[in-house]
Amino acid sequence: MENATRFTDPGYGLWPFTAEILVRCPACEGLATVTKAPDSDNGRTRRLTCTGCGHNTSWTAPTLPGGNGWSMPGARGPYDPYFHRPVWLRAGCGGGHSLWAYNVAHLDLLDRFIGAELRERGQWASCGEWTLIEALPLWMKAAKNRDELVRTIQRLRATLPG
Repeated sequence: MENATRFTDPGYGLWPFTAEILVRCPACEGLATVTKAPDSDNGRTRRLTCTGCGHNTSWTAPTLPGGNGWSMPGARGPYDPYFHRPVWLRAGCGGGHSLWAYNVAHLDLLDRFIGAELRERGQWASCGEWTLIEALPLWMKAAKNRDELVRTIQRLRATLPG
């Protein structure tokens, strides 16, 4: 296994990938982005902007009781945590599973992990919080599913403009 592709878990969680999320536009179902609004107070306000129809809307995190900060939404599943729109990079896999990513950087990380023949946990293992890679479902970690997952990632990349 001298020439094996090697992947070492960089220790990222899901939140770093929420800086830009590719979603389906609520108006036309085309490609839209969710990003921090330029005039946002510490990232508290997010903006959804469609590159096709021009639809845009804002979301602002609710203030916590007593005015001490604001509440972050939970980042879960194939929907953006702010507007709850389906992510653009989502495709079905065998067994009724779904492979999804918030953006190209997230998809790249999954691609490197899935395509690797040698997977290492890295220095982040057992630090209290699971990394994104540690939290992946077992079907995504199984070598027997590698080829289908790589093909699915290629299909997802083909949906991206340019």
